[in-house]
Amino acid sequence: MNDLHLAPVQPDQPSHLMPVFGRQPISFVRGRGSYLYSDTGVEYLDALTGIAVCGLGHAHPVLAEAIAEQAAALIHTSNLYEIPWQTAAAQKLAAVSGMQEIFFANSGAEANEGAIKVARKYGHQQGITVPKIIVAEGSFHGRTLATLSATGNAKVQEGFGPLVEGFIRVPFGDIAAIQEAALQHPDIVAILLEPIQGEGGINTAPQGFSYLEEVRDLCNQHQWLMMLDEIQTGNGRTGQYFAYQHTSAVPDVLTTAKGLGNGFPIGAVMTQGRGAGILTAGNHGSTYSGTTLGSRIVYTVIDLIEKENIVENAAKIGNYLVEQLRTQLAEQKVIVRGFGMMIGIELPKNCAELVDITRDQKHLLINVTAGNVVRLLPALNMDQQQADDLLQRLVPAIREFLA
Repeated sequence: MNDLHLAPVQPDQPSHLMPVFGRQPISFVRGRGSYLYSDTGVEYLDALTGIAVCGLGHAHPVLAEAIAEQAAALIHTSNLYEIPWQTAAAQKLAAVSGMQEIFFANSGAEANEGAIKVARKYGHQQGITVPKIIVAEGSFHGRTLATLSATGNAKVQEGFGPLVEGFIRVPFGDIAAIQEAALQHPDIVAILLEPIQGEGGINTAPQGFSYLEEVRDLCNQHQWLMMLDEIQTGNGRTGQYFAYQHTSAVPDVLTTAKGLGNGFPIGAVMTQGRGAGILTAGNHGSTYSGTTLGSRIVYTVIDLIEKENIVENAAKIGNYLVEQLRTQLAEQKVIVRGFGMMIGIELPKNCAELVDITRDQKHLLINVTAGNVVRLLPALNMDQQQADDLLQRLVPAIREFLA
């Protein structure tokens, strides 16, 4: 192994890192496609891809070349000047998202912060001095103070009060609850939802994606902004470029990150229709918004997704995995939910220990969310042979665990 890949960690010194992550006892020094390689040279099948981040897999050669070329030429100037790669990336993203205006942030939480600001500014333009946003139970929108407050999970909010006010929580999928909120709160200006709740267990609303169309109708009726958090579901993950494209509903505000940079930290808040034209000069900004390097990465990622038919592959291989998991685990009475390469396997009991079991015994990297849901977020360009490899490692592990 080339020592250039190894970090010069001083083992006799403390790490000095804030202990905010519960890390597994393993590290990786390189990757290729759907596989990662540990510092001891062991190969692992990565069915998590950085939590829905590396949709093109690890070390995609075209992306790696673009990053190296751009880094050697120019990484960052400032938004005091024109940034042609930022414009090119925005044009590319607008074409696949159906949006009109785009602001590049540095993460999903930042993108959602931008969406919240759009909603509040929209409310003030309507003469509403204390605008409110409807959010859903079981949601996850980030860990900044505003996005933490919007999140429907008391556990991640604990210890960080007072929370940001202005959010009204309703059960996910409950149209009647939204209608009741409209009657009780005339100062509502927007609804912020995930099309699929990833952290909540890979859940759509009980009525499926038609929920988004019902929400769109309500937003039109009340002149609210429909805002969709597609941080995890965007960039081809569900078998459409964005999950809302499974429906006829088009949001006014759309956020994304994760797969947008394939590992490079970048996100976007996008607007169209009622959401466009709200933020103007001086209303929003970031030192690192749409850097030359970051923007070229976004452009290259979208270009590769289009040229390599990644969205179509995600739908095809995702459907294959779901069908095989339902068939091969039929006797285990699990519930398999899948939307492209966003797959949840709900077990009849808590299964957090499966993460360690599959890693150590099967050399497979997975995640467990909501206590009892195995979450699979493989590379979108995974082929059928690699999908079969995943099944051969995962299915026996689940069978043994539930035996």
